[in-house]
Amino acid sequence: MERPSESIRNDIPFPSERSPRADARRNAAALVDAATVVFSRSGVDAPAKEIADAAGVGVGTLYRHFPRRSDLVIAVFKREVDACADAADPLAAEHPPFAALERWLYRFTDFVATKRGLAQALHSGDPAFDELPDYFRARFGPALTQLLDAAASDGEVDTDLSADELLYATARLCQPIGDAGPDQSRRLVGLLINGLRTRP
Repeated sequence: MERPSESIRNDIPFPSERSPRADARRNAAALVDAATVVFSRSGVDAPAKEIADAAGVGVGTLYRHFPRRSDLVIAVFKREVDACADAADPLAAEHPPFAALERWLYRFTDFVATKRGLAQALHSGDPAFDELPDYFRARFGPALTQLLDAAASDGEVDTDLSADELLYATARLCQPIGDAGPDQSRRLVGLLINGLRTRP
C-alpha cells in the first residue's frame, strides 16, 4: 500500500495530545471558579449539581477532577490564598510602603471576612485539611513580612510585631460580633492599622 504523501498526512486531523489536557485544565479551572461563587452563596455543602451547572459541565466531570468535597474546598482555598498573597508585590511596586501595607491588610481582611464558610470546613476536623494552616502561613507570612519590613525601613511603622502576630491579630478582628458583616471587620482592622503608624 502506498504511503500517503507528507502534505496529505498533514491535512489529516489527528487528535492533539495536548487537547484533552487543555480541556481538563479548563474544566478544572471552571469548577474552581464556580465553586468559589457557590460556596460564598450557599456554603461549602452546596449540592454538587449546583456547582457543576454553574461551571457548565456535568456532575461526572466534577467528580473526575475532585473526587471528594474536601478536594474542591482545598482547591478553592488555595487559589484564594494565592491571589491574596500574590497581591503584595504589585502593591509594593505601585504605592509607598505604608500605603502598600495598609492596602494589603484590607485585602487580607476581605479574604478572611468573606471566607467564613471555608474556615468552618477547615476546622471541621477532617484530616484532609491538616496541611492548609501551614500553606496559609507559608504564603501569607513572607508576603506580609516584605510589606512590614519595607514600611519599618521607611520609618512609617513603629512596632515590633512579627508578620505572624499581625496576621493573627487581623484574623481575630475579622470574627463577627453578632450578625455584623465585613464592614465591621474593616472598621476594626482600620483601628489596628492606625495603631501601627509611627508616632512623633
